[in-house]
Amino acid sequence: MTLLIGTLGCNSTPQPAPPKPVTHTITYPPRPTVPPPPFKLFHQTDNSLTLVTADNASDEQIESILWQIHDAARTHSFDALHLPQKFIDKRDPIVFIHIYRGSKCAAEKYAAGEPPCGGSYHAAGDYTLGSFKDPNRDDGVLLHDENHQTELWNPDQAVSH
Repeated sequence: MTLLIGTLGCNSTPQPAPPKPVTHTITYPPRPTVPPPPFKLFHQTDNSLTLVTADNASDEQIESILWQIHDAARTHSFDALHLPQKFIDKRDPIVFIHIYRGSKCAAEKYAAGEPPCGGSYHAAGDYTLGSFKDPNRDDGVLLHDENHQTELWNPDQAVSH
């Protein structure tokens, strides 16, 4: 009987170890090696620039333009890209740069009447310099469609001035 009590006396089972916290590593695509295609300033508002490039520009070429803009923000060299450095410097507090493949849809954010390409957003890439909390934050994204984009670098590693 004591043998029976000994086996029934302890019913505790070891507790599993608490799960380790899951950390998500954000990966950014490598900087493209293709040169940026030519682009031109299509339109300017009080807080944005709209740029157009070739109708058939590849995603890598759009990324190269975004990286070129990112570099210009770090080196204060927008004038070398034929973009107004003074406009960038006086942003209050944000400037948006929209990049379009061709000019067909480029007026969609400001043209009167029906958007030229329908109700969705058709830019190929967006660059944002500044935020309400950090005037040096910069963000570059490749836009695949309205709901899918690729961040090209960590936007919280601010541009140093």
